[in-house]
Amino acid sequence: MADRLNGYRILILETREEAQFSRLLTEQGADVLQCPMFAIHDAPDPAPIEAWIRRFIERPFDDLVLLTGEGLRRLMKLARRLGIDQDFVTALAKARKFARGPKPGKALREIGLEPQQTTERPTSEGVAEMLSHLDLKGHRLGLQLYPDKDHAALIGAIKAVGAEVDTVLPYVYDAKAADANIITAIEEMAAGRVDAIALTSSGQPRRLFDVAQARGCEARLREGLKRTPIASVGPVVSDELRAHGLSPDIVPANESYFMKPLISAMAAELAKNPPRVAANNK
Repeated sequence: MADRLNGYRILILETREEAQFSRLLTEQGADVLQCPMFAIHDAPDPAPIEAWIRRFIERPFDDLVLLTGEGLRRLMKLARRLGIDQDFVTALAKARKFARGPKPGKALREIGLEPQQTTERPTSEGVAEMLSHLDLKGHRLGLQLYPDKDHAALIGAIKAVGAEVDTVLPYVYDAKAADANIITAIEEMAAGRVDAIALTSSGQPRRLFDVAQARGCEARLREGLKRTPIASVGPVVSDELRAHGLSPDIVPANESYFMKPLISAMAAELAKNPPRVAANNK
């Protein structure tokens, strides 16, 4: 990338790809401030997930909808522990596979498979719209869910077109332990010690506000976000920001909703002004 982030302090919130994002930013010279927001754990009761995998193997579904790459990786982790991972991959290959955005597709490619179709917008509404154009009447459809989201509307939309839906939720979030990290991040922004905050999932701004409201510091958070440029990876994150009365300052060009285009956009925008804080953090 022609533009670099030398000397700029960038706040990133913990994601499933935090290490990669941090590395890419550091390679461009950024001083990365990481804020772990939650931990991801296997579902506490593996029995329903194991039963779902075995149903898939014994009688492969006609269709599979993957909402997250993390979900497929957790399913594969359990299948390996059970010694049935190859049988599971064979069954997955027989199903028509749909991905909510690029991340599930990446997880599929890790096991040698490809999605037959990927949503244009990585949202549940985008999944429902994609499936509405298909003949699913009488189909058995596996649906991999993710935590902290009400999926009733999506499940209802799939059932409405005649499919039998079999859901699985392979992991959970543990957020409480990270509250102190979030408060620290809020204070760093409010004190003007962050050049930009980079948001890569809609759950990140939502979590910021949930913790700020619970701790009585929402005004402080808004003060920090007002003085800190907000970089949004794409429309889902931007919509969540608008739900809180905010708008992104930086977005990737040409609807390229990935980390590298986001970093390029940040480098181009931040280069218009010198780093505000890096010199004070050496």
